[in-house]
Amino acid sequence: MIRTKIIGTGSYLPERVVSNREVGALLGIEPAVVSRLTGIQERRRAAVSQASSDLAVEAARPALEAAGLPVSELGAIVLSTTSPDTVFPSTACHVQRMLGCSTIPAFDVAASCSGFLYGLSMADAMIRSGQVKTCLVVAAEVKSRSVDPADSDTALLFGDGAGAVVLRGEPEEGQPIRGLLGLRLHADGAQHGLITIPAGGSRRPTTSGTVEAKSHTLRMQGAPLFRLAVKRLDQAIREIVKEFGVDVQDIAQLVLHQANGRILDQLTKRLGVSPERVCSVIGRYGNTSSASLPIALDYAVRSGRILPHDIVLLGSFGGGVTWATGLVRW
Repeated sequence: MIRTKIIGTGSYLPERVVSNREVGALLGIEPAVVSRLTGIQERRRAAVSQASSDLAVEAARPALEAAGLPVSELGAIVLSTTSPDTVFPSTACHVQRMLGCSTIPAFDVAASCSGFLYGLSMADAMIRSGQVKTCLVVAAEVKSRSVDPADSDTALLFGDGAGAVVLRGEPEEGQPIRGLLGLRLHADGAQHGLITIPAGGSRRPTTSGTVEAKSHTLRMQGAPLFRLAVKRLDQAIREIVKEFGVDVQDIAQLVLHQANGRILDQLTKRLGVSPERVCSVIGRYGNTSSASLPIALDYAVRSGRILPHDIVLLGSFGGGVTWATGLVRW
């Protein structure tokens, strides 16, 4: 039986650092208050010349290098983003062109902050079914272009960045089994209004009126979204560890979507795990939407927080609403 393994990780954060003082100035919020409300000290912003595909390629290169895999051996590209370069073609096709691996399948996934795990699940299915042997899964977001700097619910949180993994299918050998143990995806479209960009699609096309009304900027109902994220992720984490017979205390690292520092704190307390076992990079990078989980994963791997044979739990929650979990034996 073929098992999908993560053989390389990578990430990229733009150079420009945006402090709490800068984002809080327009809103009249002191830097210390921003930090207390969000757990964020700074976030990154893409340069004017950078689009999501540029960030994606910069994250893909170190992932391929870590995997020891030349671009010519990639079998597919799955890219998660809700800030694509263009409506079409897909951002994945731009990345394919920029990496120079033409003709392999390349497509986007739009599942908001859960998009990386949705993409990981699709890549896992392609590998285990024999369609491809290797796959690049990358999440890239330039959320700063869709944030209203005068909206405190979003302006304080979001940053830009990209994270990537390289997957390869390998025969199962020995015990315990290593690789992706399982991924579980969820959605509840009835809650779609909790976080959305209201205009710009076929339901509300772009007009001078929608631009004037700022209907192309991200809108979020922070308090109810916070409560739902904690509830759904807590439930989903408990369900997947029970399904695979894993005790929460056996998990070496929980690598979760970096939405808000307080959400990470709440989940840490509910699950009864020590803070050291919950990977957190939100203080340095803010909420990078679907890119936040692979960015955190790359940090955990490169800093030695994840070692061979460790059990790692992945979890995310985002617009749609969508949420997802995964278990990996490294």
